[in-house]
Amino acid sequence: VGILDSYFPGANFFTEFERFDRYCEKLRRSGQAIDYVSVCSPNYLHDAHVRFGMRIGADVICEKPVVLNPWNVDALAEMEKETGKKVYSILQLRLHPAIIALREKILTGGDGKKYAVGLKYITARGNWYQSSWKGDIDKSGGIATNIGIHFFDILLWIFGEVKKNIVGRHDSKTASGKLEFSNAEVNWLLSIDAEQLPPEAKSNGHSSYRSLVIDGEEVKFNDGFNELHTGSYREILSGKGVRLPETRKVIQLLHDIRSNSS
Repeated sequence: VGILDSYFPGANFFTEFERFDRYCEKLRRSGQAIDYVSVCSPNYLHDAHVRFGMRIGADVICEKPVVLNPWNVDALAEMEKETGKKVYSILQLRLHPAIIALREKILTGGDGKKYAVGLKYITARGNWYQSSWKGDIDKSGGIATNIGIHFFDILLWIFGEVKKNIVGRHDSKTASGKLEFSNAEVNWLLSIDAEQLPPEAKSNGHSSYRSLVIDGEEVKFNDGFNELHTGSYREILSGKGVRLPETRKVIQLLHDIRSNSS
């Protein structure tokens, strides 16, 4: 958290949520409104922290996933209505130029065409991963949720509603399966196992590998990630951003992947 000193050296800082809660309540009662609460806590705490933000009268910006289950999204939507506040989810791959161009190409493509899509994302993680909350499927949502949500979101954003969802594997290190859309068939694989890295990645000393292939053509989106988070926040501050009805789609899909693998 030392980065705070470069931007907000006078920021109030808390390591206990209860003390942060007390501080925010003090501000609220003194008439100092908090405009936004940004939630970057572990996945299983997002629901409670998003609710907290709305209760103190703030709009909420939440890192992925906003919650783990679709019914939790519905409950947050009800609270939005009750409080008049808004919840935004950070799904920044929607702002990547290559993904935007791909979506435009698909949306304007020929009627009746069915695309063959291959998605792989492998990002090696050490032993710490399984010992942390990320290794607990009840807290993280599992591999598909924890490292795959951005990719599933762009698939839904580009191709629309899932018609068939087949899960081939979903364990503590690797998940894979097949999604069928009306205009695409997607074979996907996600892993934190270094043994899954392709030889070229290993030989170059890379610990991660991502690939999106459509009809045999690689979509180049390995670069251009640095400003996507900033861009997401700009979108929200300008009145845009991904809201609950939109993010519910990927939360539902991830829930279905977990359910199909059990």
